[in-house]
Amino acid sequence: MKKQKVLLFLTAALFAVLGISLTSCMNDQYEPIPVKISDINGNYKARLITSQGGMFNEKIIDFTAKDSIITFKDFPVKEIVKAVVADPVKADTALAHLGKVEYKLDYTSKINTDQNVIELTFEPQTLVLQIAVDGTVRNTVVKLISKQKGFFVGYDGSMRFGLEAEKITVDGTDLPSYQTIKYEVPISIKN
Repeated sequence: MKKQKVLLFLTAALFAVLGISLTSCMNDQYEPIPVKISDINGNYKARLITSQGGMFNEKIIDFTAKDSIITFKDFPVKEIVKAVVADPVKADTALAHLGKVEYKLDYTSKINTDQNVIELTFEPQTLVLQIAVDGTVRNTVVKLISKQKGFFVGYDGSMRFGLEAEKITVDGTDLPSYQTIKYEVPISIKN
């Protein structure tokens, strides 16, 4: 009988402590730190997914955002070169000769206080490449577009956006039967 009373008392005490601890959690509210335009500035490491037709390629890239410009020191042009140069060996040689391609992407930003994000509207410029093949240089112009807004998320300091290489012109002529190349950055984290 004595053991039952002790067990009953301990059980009641456990429920009382549990009830008190749960009610204290009900008053906790998360207050996000409001995002500012200057929060975007910095160096990022990003997961880039490049797709063309049914082919996908994924790699980690770096870029910098500062003063309404995203700068890629090594913009991925492998799919562009392979669209221009059909022979895989010659395409690899042309890629090696190109080296690192720098690309600057202009954007305007607007704070969305309801979601604590910064909306990014992109203004892509054309990308001009001089692709050397068999001793000749092919003047290549790539029209890049952005069909959707990008976002800088204040909660985790990440950026998300996408671009498309809509059209490629080589020596003044559009590439026949060209499939759009999509560049998606589903997540990028500030270093």
